[in-house]
Amino acid sequence: MSFRDVLDEQYELIFGRPWPVWMAAVLIGTLNVFLFAFDKPWTASDGARNWGDWLFRGLGILDRADLIAPWFYSGSLLNLGVLVGALAAALLSREFAVRVAPAGELVKGGIGGLLMGLGAVLAFGCNVGGFLSATSALSLSGLAMMVGLGVGAYAGLRYIFWELEHWPALSRGKSYTVGGAGKERIGVQPWLGGALLAALLLGLPYLYARSGYVPQAGFLLFGVAFGVIFQRSRFCLVRAFREPFVTGEADHTRAAALALTVSMLGFTILKFTDLKDKTEWVFPAFWLGGLAGGLLFGLGMTLAGGCGAGSIWRAGEGHVKLWCAVLMFAVGTSLARLVVAQTGVLRRLGVSVFLPALVGWGAAILLVIAVMAAWYLVASWNEHSQKFSLM
Repeated sequence: MSFRDVLDEQYELIFGRPWPVWMAAVLIGTLNVFLFAFDKPWTASDGARNWGDWLFRGLGILDRADLIAPWFYSGSLLNLGVLVGALAAALLSREFAVRVAPAGELVKGGIGGLLMGLGAVLAFGCNVGGFLSATSALSLSGLAMMVGLGVGAYAGLRYIFWELEHWPALSRGKSYTVGGAGKERIGVQPWLGGALLAALLLGLPYLYARSGYVPQAGFLLFGVAFGVIFQRSRFCLVRAFREPFVTGEADHTRAAALALTVSMLGFTILKFTDLKDKTEWVFPAFWLGGLAGGLLFGLGMTLAGGCGAGSIWRAGEGHVKLWCAVLMFAVGTSLARLVVAQTGVLRRLGVSVFLPALVGWGAAILLVIAVMAAWYLVASWNEHSQKFSLM
Protein backbone atom coordinates (compact mmCIF):
# COMPACT_ATOMS: atom_id res chain seq x y z
CA MET A 1 0.00 0.00 0.00
CA SER A 2 1.43 3.38 -1.03
CA PHE A 3 1.50 6.48 1.15
CA ARG A 4 -1.20 7.97 -1.09
CA ASP A 5 -3.39 4.95 -0.41
CA VAL A 6 -2.91 5.46 3.34
CA LEU A 7 -3.91 9.12 3.02
CA ASP A 8 -6.99 8.19 0.98
CA GLU A 9 -7.94 5.56 3.56
CA GLN A 10 -7.69 8.02 6.45
CA TYR A 11 -9.58 10.67 4.50
CA GLU A 12 -12.44 8.27 3.87
CA LEU A 13 -12.40 7.25 7.53
CA ILE A 14 -12.93 10.87 8.62
CA PHE A 15 -15.00 12.32 5.79
CA GLY A 16 -16.37 9.30 3.97
CA ARG A 17 -18.55 7.82 6.70
CA PRO A 18 -20.51 9.22 9.68
CA TRP A 19 -18.78 9.36 13.04
CA PRO A 20 -20.27 7.28 15.87
CA VAL A 21 -22.78 9.45 17.69
CA TRP A 22 -21.58 8.25 21.12
CA MET A 23 -18.07 9.48 20.29
CA ALA A 24 -19.51 12.83 19.23
CA ALA A 25 -21.37 13.03 22.56
CA VAL A 26 -18.13 12.63 24.52
CA LEU A 27 -16.39 15.22 22.34
CA ILE A 28 -19.25 17.71 22.66
CA GLY A 29 -19.46 17.32 26.42
CA THR A 30 -15.70 17.71 26.76
CA LEU A 31 -15.56 20.73 24.43
CA ASN A 32 -18.31 22.39 26.43
CA VAL A 33 -16.24 21.99 29.61
CA PHE A 34 -13.21 23.56 27.95
CA LEU A 35 -15.39 26.37 26.60
CA PHE A 36 -16.74 27.05 30.11
CA ALA A 37 -13.18 27.12 31.45
CA PHE A 38 -12.24 29.47 28.60
CA ASP A 39 -15.12 31.86 29.25
CA LYS A 40 -18.73 30.64 29.36
CA PRO A 41 -20.74 27.55 28.35
CA TRP A 42 -22.11 27.14 24.90
CA THR A 43 -25.52 28.40 23.83
CA ALA A 44 -26.89 29.29 20.40
CA SER A 45 -29.53 31.83 21.49
CA ASP A 46 -27.03 34.43 22.72
CA GLY A 47 -25.43 34.76 19.30
CA ALA A 48 -28.79 34.58 17.55
CA ARG A 49 -30.04 37.49 19.62
CA ASN A 50 -26.97 39.49 18.61
CA TRP A 51 -27.80 38.81 14.96
CA GLY A 52 -31.40 39.91 15.45
CA ASP A 53 -30.38 43.05 17.35
CA TRP A 54 -27.88 43.92 14.62
CA LEU A 55 -30.55 43.44 11.95
CA PHE A 56 -33.07 45.68 13.74
CA ARG A 57 -30.43 48.30 14.41
CA GLY A 58 -29.54 48.31 10.71
CA LEU A 59 -33.22 48.79 9.86
CA GLY A 60 -33.43 51.71 12.31
CA ILE A 61 -35.88 49.87 14.59
CA LEU A 62 -33.52 49.34 17.52
CA ASP A 63 -31.36 52.04 19.08
CA ARG A 64 -28.43 50.40 20.85
CA ALA A 65 -25.15 52.26 20.79
CA ASP A 66 -23.49 49.53 22.88
CA LEU A 67 -24.28 46.72 20.43
CA ILE A 68 -21.20 44.68 19.51
CA ALA A 69 -20.76 43.73 15.85
CA PRO A 70 -21.45 40.02 15.13
CA TRP A 71 -17.86 39.42 13.97
CA PHE A 72 -16.60 40.52 17.41
CA TYR A 73 -19.35 39.19 19.71
CA SER A 74 -18.51 35.89 21.43
CA GLY A 75 -21.89 34.18 21.02
CA SER A 76 -22.14 35.24 17.40
CA LEU A 77 -18.65 33.93 16.65
CA LEU A 78 -19.56 30.57 18.17
CA ASN A 79 -22.61 30.35 15.91
CA LEU A 80 -20.67 31.52 12.86
CA GLY A 81 -18.03 28.91 13.66
CA VAL A 82 -20.69 26.20 13.80
CA LEU A 83 -22.16 27.38 10.48
CA VAL A 84 -18.93 27.56 8.51
CA GLY A 85 -17.41 24.55 10.29
CA ALA A 86 -20.37 22.44 9.20
CA LEU A 87 -20.09 23.91 5.70
CA ALA A 88 -16.41 22.95 5.50
CA ALA A 89 -17.14 19.43 6.79
CA ALA A 90 -20.03 19.03 4.32
CA LEU A 91 -17.78 20.10 1.44
CA LEU A 92 -14.98 17.78 2.53
CA SER A 93 -17.54 14.96 2.75
CA ARG A 94 -19.03 15.82 -0.66
CA GLU A 95 -22.40 16.35 1.04
CA PHE A 96 -23.09 20.04 0.45
CA ALA A 97 -26.04 21.03 -1.73
CA VAL A 98 -28.61 23.80 -1.69
CA ARG A 99 -31.80 21.97 -0.79
CA VAL A 100 -35.01 23.93 -1.30
CA ALA A 101 -38.05 22.48 0.47
CA PRO A 102 -41.69 23.13 -0.55
CA ALA A 103 -43.12 26.52 0.39
CA GLY A 104 -45.18 25.10 3.26
CA GLU A 105 -42.06 23.59 4.82
CA LEU A 106 -40.22 26.90 4.52
CA VAL A 107 -43.08 28.60 6.36
CA LYS A 108 -42.96 25.96 9.09
CA GLY A 109 -39.23 26.54 9.37
CA GLY A 110 -39.83 30.24 9.96
CA ILE A 111 -42.64 29.68 12.48
CA GLY A 112 -40.53 27.11 14.28
CA GLY A 113 -37.67 29.59 14.47
CA LEU A 114 -39.93 32.25 16.02
CA LEU A 115 -41.20 29.81 18.63
CA MET A 116 -37.64 28.79 19.45
CA GLY A 117 -36.70 32.44 19.90
CA LEU A 118 -39.53 33.06 22.34
CA GLY A 119 -38.85 29.83 24.22
CA ALA A 120 -35.13 30.59 24.52
CA VAL A 121 -35.85 33.97 26.09
CA LEU A 122 -38.28 32.53 28.65
CA ALA A 123 -35.85 29.74 29.61
CA PHE A 124 -32.78 32.00 29.50
CA GLY A 125 -31.28 29.85 26.77
CA CYS A 126 -31.98 27.46 23.91
CA ASN A 127 -32.00 23.69 24.29
CA VAL A 128 -28.20 23.84 24.50
CA GLY A 129 -27.76 26.84 26.79
CA GLY A 130 -30.99 26.55 28.77
CA PHE A 131 -31.04 22.75 29.04
CA LEU A 132 -27.70 21.05 28.37
CA SER A 133 -25.37 23.75 29.69
CA ALA A 134 -27.70 24.88 32.49
CA THR A 135 -28.19 21.34 33.77
CA SER A 136 -24.44 20.79 33.51
CA ALA A 137 -24.02 23.88 35.70
CA LEU A 138 -26.36 22.19 38.24
CA SER A 139 -29.14 24.72 37.67
CA LEU A 140 -32.57 23.29 38.41
CA SER A 141 -34.05 25.41 35.61
CA GLY A 142 -32.29 23.10 33.14
CA LEU A 143 -34.27 20.08 34.31
CA ALA A 144 -37.47 22.14 34.14
CA MET A 145 -36.64 22.98 30.53
CA MET A 146 -35.98 19.31 29.81
CA VAL A 147 -39.57 18.48 30.79
CA GLY A 148 -40.87 21.33 28.65
CA LEU A 149 -38.79 20.21 25.66
CA GLY A 150 -40.24 16.71 25.88
CA VAL A 151 -43.81 17.99 26.08
CA GLY A 152 -43.22 20.49 23.26
CA ALA A 153 -41.65 17.87 20.99
CA TYR A 154 -44.61 15.54 21.58
CA ALA A 155 -47.11 18.34 20.85
CA GLY A 156 -45.22 19.26 17.69
CA LEU A 157 -45.30 15.68 16.45
CA ARG A 158 -49.02 15.40 17.15
CA TYR A 159 -49.57 18.48 15.00
CA ILE A 160 -47.39 17.12 12.18
CA PHE A 161 -49.31 13.84 12.13
CA TRP A 162 -52.59 15.79 12.15
CA GLU A 163 -51.32 17.93 9.27
CA LEU A 164 -50.34 14.87 7.23
CA GLU A 165 -53.84 13.45 7.70
CA HIS A 166 -55.97 16.57 7.30
CA TRP A 167 -53.84 19.09 5.40
CA PRO A 168 -51.24 17.14 3.38
CA ALA A 169 -51.06 19.79 0.65
CA LEU A 170 -49.25 22.17 3.03
CA SER A 171 -46.02 20.22 2.84
CA ARG A 172 -46.38 19.18 -0.77
CA GLY A 173 -45.07 21.14 -3.69
CA LYS A 174 -41.92 21.67 -5.63
CA SER A 175 -38.64 20.92 -3.95
CA TYR A 176 -35.28 20.72 -5.62
CA THR A 177 -31.58 20.39 -4.96
CA VAL A 178 -28.81 22.46 -6.52
CA GLY A 179 -25.26 21.11 -6.51
CA GLY A 180 -23.88 18.14 -4.66
CA ALA A 181 -20.79 16.24 -5.70
CA GLY A 182 -22.08 12.79 -4.83
CA LYS A 183 -20.09 9.99 -3.29
CA GLU A 184 -19.29 8.41 -6.62
CA ARG A 185 -16.95 11.19 -7.73
CA ILE A 186 -14.56 13.58 -6.09
CA GLY A 187 -15.55 16.89 -7.68
CA VAL A 188 -14.41 20.26 -6.43
CA GLN A 189 -16.15 20.17 -3.05
CA PRO A 190 -13.30 18.59 -1.01
CA TRP A 191 -10.84 21.16 -2.35
CA LEU A 192 -13.15 24.01 -1.39
CA GLY A 193 -13.78 22.43 1.99
CA GLY A 194 -10.06 22.00 2.65
CA ALA A 195 -9.34 25.62 1.74
CA LEU A 196 -12.21 26.85 3.92
CA LEU A 197 -11.13 24.72 6.89
CA ALA A 198 -7.55 25.99 6.57
CA ALA A 199 -8.82 29.57 6.58
CA LEU A 200 -10.96 28.87 9.65
CA LEU A 201 -8.24 27.10 11.61
CA LEU A 202 -5.28 29.23 10.59
CA GLY A 203 -6.10 32.35 8.58
CA LEU A 204 -8.92 33.98 10.51
CA PRO A 205 -7.55 33.18 14.01
CA TYR A 206 -4.22 34.70 12.92
CA LEU A 207 -5.94 37.89 11.73
CA TYR A 208 -7.96 38.18 14.95
CA ALA A 209 -4.85 37.65 17.08
CA ARG A 210 -2.81 40.15 15.07
CA SER A 211 -5.59 42.71 15.58
CA GLY A 212 -5.61 42.16 19.34
CA TYR A 213 -8.77 40.02 19.45
CA VAL A 214 -7.32 36.79 20.80
CA PRO A 215 -10.49 35.70 22.72
CA GLN A 216 -12.56 36.15 19.56
CA ALA A 217 -10.21 33.77 17.74
CA GLY A 218 -10.80 31.24 20.51
CA PHE A 219 -14.59 31.47 20.24
CA LEU A 220 -14.41 31.01 16.48
CA LEU A 221 -12.24 27.90 16.85
CA PHE A 222 -14.60 26.39 19.42
CA GLY A 223 -17.52 27.00 17.07
CA VAL A 224 -15.72 25.40 14.13
CA ALA A 225 -14.95 22.33 16.24
CA PHE A 226 -18.61 22.01 17.24
CA GLY A 227 -19.74 22.46 13.62
CA VAL A 228 -17.42 19.76 12.27
CA ILE A 229 -18.42 17.29 15.00
CA PHE A 230 -22.13 17.92 14.45
CA GLN A 231 -21.93 17.55 10.69
CA ARG A 232 -19.86 14.39 10.71
CA SER A 233 -21.84 12.65 13.47
CA ARG A 234 -25.32 14.05 12.68
CA PHE A 235 -25.63 14.66 16.45
CA CYS A 236 -29.01 16.28 17.01
CA LEU A 237 -30.86 17.21 20.21
CA VAL A 238 -34.10 17.42 18.22
CA ARG A 239 -33.79 13.74 17.42
CA ALA A 240 -33.01 13.03 21.06
CA PHE A 241 -36.45 14.36 22.07
CA ARG A 242 -38.37 13.53 18.88
CA GLU A 243 -37.35 10.09 17.67
CA PRO A 244 -38.53 8.10 20.71
CA PHE A 245 -42.04 9.32 19.83
CA VAL A 246 -41.66 8.60 16.09
CA THR A 247 -39.52 5.59 15.23
CA GLY A 248 -38.43 4.70 18.74
CA GLU A 249 -34.76 5.12 17.73
CA ALA A 250 -32.77 6.08 20.81
CA ASP A 251 -29.19 6.60 19.62
CA HIS A 252 -29.37 10.38 19.88
CA THR A 253 -31.23 10.25 23.19
CA ARG A 254 -28.48 8.10 24.65
CA ALA A 255 -25.86 10.41 23.13
CA ALA A 256 -27.53 13.50 24.61
CA ALA A 257 -27.62 11.91 28.07
CA LEU A 258 -23.95 10.97 27.75
CA ALA A 259 -22.91 14.43 26.54
CA LEU A 260 -24.73 16.11 29.41
CA THR A 261 -23.23 13.77 32.00
CA VAL A 262 -19.69 14.41 30.73
CA SER A 263 -20.33 18.15 30.63
CA MET A 264 -21.85 18.15 34.12
CA LEU A 265 -18.89 16.36 35.67
CA GLY A 266 -16.50 18.86 34.11
CA PHE A 267 -18.60 21.87 35.15
CA THR A 268 -18.79 20.50 38.69
CA ILE A 269 -15.00 20.22 38.95
CA LEU A 270 -14.62 23.81 37.77
CA LYS A 271 -17.18 25.08 40.25
CA PHE A 272 -16.20 22.92 43.22
CA THR A 273 -12.57 24.03 42.92
CA ASP A 274 -13.64 27.69 42.62
CA LEU A 275 -12.16 27.97 39.14
CA LYS A 276 -15.60 29.24 38.11
CA ASP A 277 -18.22 31.02 40.17
CA LYS A 278 -20.79 28.60 41.61
CA THR A 279 -23.73 30.77 40.51
CA GLU A 280 -22.55 31.06 36.91
CA TRP A 281 -25.10 29.77 34.37
CA VAL A 282 -27.69 29.23 37.13
CA PHE A 283 -30.77 30.94 35.73
CA PRO A 284 -33.81 32.43 37.53
CA ALA A 285 -36.15 30.31 35.44
CA PHE A 286 -37.31 27.61 37.82
CA TRP A 287 -39.91 26.56 37.28
CA LEU A 288 -42.19 28.62 35.02
CA GLY A 289 -39.59 30.03 32.66
CA GLY A 290 -37.84 26.73 32.08
CA LEU A 291 -41.04 24.75 31.64
CA ALA A 292 -42.86 27.26 29.38
CA GLY A 293 -39.73 28.12 27.46
CA GLY A 294 -38.92 24.47 26.92
CA LEU A 295 -42.46 23.74 25.71
CA LEU A 296 -42.36 26.54 23.13
CA PHE A 297 -38.83 25.67 22.10
CA GLY A 298 -39.66 21.95 21.79
CA LEU A 299 -42.67 22.75 19.62
CA GLY A 300 -40.64 25.14 17.48
CA MET A 301 -37.68 22.84 16.93
CA THR A 302 -39.99 20.01 15.91
CA LEU A 303 -41.72 22.20 13.31
CA ALA A 304 -38.42 23.60 12.07
CA GLY A 305 -36.65 20.23 11.97
CA GLY A 306 -33.71 21.59 13.93
CA CYS A 307 -33.00 23.28 17.26
CA GLY A 308 -30.93 26.45 17.62
CA ALA A 309 -27.58 24.72 17.10
CA GLY A 310 -29.01 22.01 14.85
CA SER A 311 -30.60 24.57 12.55
CA ILE A 312 -27.29 26.41 12.26
CA TRP A 313 -25.15 23.42 11.34
CA ARG A 314 -27.77 22.04 8.95
CA ALA A 315 -28.04 25.49 7.35
CA GLY A 316 -24.32 25.11 6.70
CA GLU A 317 -25.12 21.98 4.68
CA GLY A 318 -27.42 24.01 2.43
CA HIS A 319 -30.91 23.32 3.82
CA VAL A 320 -32.97 26.39 2.92
CA LYS A 321 -35.71 25.49 5.41
CA LEU A 322 -33.13 25.80 8.16
CA TRP A 323 -31.96 29.13 6.74
CA CYS A 324 -35.51 30.34 7.38
CA ALA A 325 -35.45 28.84 10.87
CA VAL A 326 -32.13 30.52 11.76
CA LEU A 327 -33.29 33.90 10.46
CA MET A 328 -36.55 33.80 12.40
CA PHE A 329 -34.79 32.37 15.46
CA ALA A 330 -32.62 35.49 15.49
CA VAL A 331 -35.61 37.76 14.92
CA GLY A 332 -37.72 35.99 17.54
CA THR A 333 -34.99 36.00 20.18
CA SER A 334 -34.33 39.71 19.72
CA LEU A 335 -37.99 40.73 19.75
CA ALA A 336 -38.97 38.44 22.63
CA ARG A 337 -36.12 39.67 24.82
CA LEU A 338 -37.12 43.26 24.19
CA VAL A 339 -40.77 42.61 25.03
CA VAL A 340 -40.25 40.56 28.19
CA ALA A 341 -37.65 43.00 29.51
CA GLN A 342 -39.87 46.04 28.97
CA THR A 343 -43.00 44.40 30.37
CA GLY A 344 -41.29 43.05 33.47
CA VAL A 345 -42.08 39.43 32.59
CA LEU A 346 -38.40 38.55 32.85
CA ARG A 347 -38.51 39.08 36.61
CA ARG A 348 -41.49 36.77 37.08
CA LEU A 349 -40.24 33.65 35.33
CA GLY A 350 -38.95 31.92 38.43
CA VAL A 351 -36.04 31.73 40.82
CA SER A 352 -32.41 30.63 40.65
CA VAL A 353 -31.85 27.22 42.22
CA PHE A 354 -28.28 25.91 42.44
CA LEU A 355 -28.71 22.24 43.25
CA PRO A 356 -25.67 21.84 45.57
CA ALA A 357 -26.95 24.74 47.68
CA LEU A 358 -30.24 22.88 48.01
CA VAL A 359 -29.17 19.26 48.53
CA GLY A 360 -25.37 19.26 48.66
CA TRP A 361 -22.75 18.49 46.03
CA GLY A 362 -22.96 14.70 46.18
CA ALA A 363 -26.74 14.53 46.00
CA ALA A 364 -26.83 17.12 43.20
CA ILE A 365 -24.40 15.12 41.07
CA LEU A 366 -26.27 11.89 41.75
CA LEU A 367 -29.61 13.53 40.90
CA VAL A 368 -28.44 14.69 37.47
CA ILE A 369 -26.79 11.33 36.75
CA ALA A 370 -29.98 9.54 37.85
CA VAL A 371 -32.15 11.68 35.56
CA MET A 372 -29.79 11.11 32.61
CA ALA A 373 -29.61 7.36 33.35
CA ALA A 374 -33.41 7.16 33.51
CA TRP A 375 -33.72 9.05 30.19
CA TYR A 376 -31.11 6.73 28.65
CA LEU A 377 -32.75 3.53 29.92
CA VAL A 378 -36.36 4.48 29.20
CA ALA A 379 -35.45 5.51 25.65
CA SER A 380 -33.58 2.21 25.18
CA TRP A 381 -36.55 0.23 26.52
CA ASN A 382 -38.93 2.16 24.25
CA GLU A 383 -36.67 1.40 21.29
CA HIS A 384 -37.61 -2.25 21.66
CA SER A 385 -41.15 -1.98 23.03
CA GLN A 386 -42.33 1.01 20.93
CA LYS A 387 -44.48 1.90 23.93
CA PHE A 388 -44.36 5.68 23.31
CA SER A 389 -44.13 5.60 19.52
CA LEU A 390 -46.88 7.48 17.69
CA MET A 391 -46.42 5.50 14.49
